[in-house]
Amino acid sequence: MPPLRLLVALPLAACAGCVGLRSPDGIVTQPFRGITLISRTESSPRPVRMHVVLVDLATPGLSFKLSPPAGARDAVRQTTLAFLRQEKAQLAVNAHFFVPFPSPDTDVDLVGLAVSAGRIVSPFEPQPVSAGFPDQSYAILAHAPALNLDPGNRAALVRRDPAYPDGRHTLPRVTLWNAVSGSAQIVTDGAPTIPTYTGAPGGLRPANNYSDARSWYALPRARTAVGLTADGRRLVIFTADQAAGSAGLTVAEVARFLVRDYRVAQALNLDGGGSTTLAMQDPVTGEPRLVNTPSDPPPGRAVGSSLAIFAAPMPARGAAKP
Repeated sequence: MPPLRLLVALPLAACAGCVGLRSPDGIVTQPFRGITLISRTESSPRPVRMHVVLVDLATPGLSFKLSPPAGARDAVRQTTLAFLRQEKAQLAVNAHFFVPFPSPDTDVDLVGLAVSAGRIVSPFEPQPVSAGFPDQSYAILAHAPALNLDPGNRAALVRRDPAYPDGRHTLPRVTLWNAVSGSAQIVTDGAPTIPTYTGAPGGLRPANNYSDARSWYALPRARTAVGLTADGRRLVIFTADQAAGSAGLTVAEVARFLVRDYRVAQALNLDGGGSTTLAMQDPVTGEPRLVNTPSDPPPGRAVGSSLAIFAAPMPARGAAKP
């Protein structure tokens, strides 16, 4: 596996309210302790703009929070930017697929395991998630795995324990604290693992004109993904835009970028399209702002859940570290 090329730039970017440093991988900044933000534009496989957040999970003072349960269903829709502002977080990214959609309903059910500060918002689920909702198995695997961040920021990919029918128990057994689930695991042990329609039982089902010849995963779209390096010490949040001249990525392309450029060993595909939103508190002004350009008009789509990241400010230039 090639070295992580952007590392040569990181020490120069470590400053309070740092100005972006251009490297071969784009603009690299460290807006908060333990947080590296990379904004890059590529011309291949098509014009695309990506934003990548590298989170050092060993950083003191770092914490997370998934959108808590609310409303008559699992959650009440809210833009990621509004969630960032509400929680006074430093970063936030959209997370779960949700139903019903499209719909004017503001109360929604999240798809798959969702845990917020130790409260299970949604269990592992089949497809469809329940009676009355459409079968989305052309895109979302039943009982898709989840990423859990425990109270000590130990991260692990977890799967449903089939010994328990309630979908609230995991393998391996961990302390569920903040957990996000997506459509499928797209990187496994450092290799892309894109689900197919003719693979193992329980995989994707052909529907809505999707099949191996025309896969839902093979369409260039705005994308959100989350991954872990092999040592479990770095969380990688990845977004790709499909707006303002950026043409999006297929899920396989996302997986290749994650493996090749960011040493990701395990990764999940989260809700994308118009839901893809990355928001950040400006490290200088303190004002919340969008980092990416959502496909939906600003301030972005009201989504079912977002994952907030809380981090300490960078020390002032020349200041002694505590």
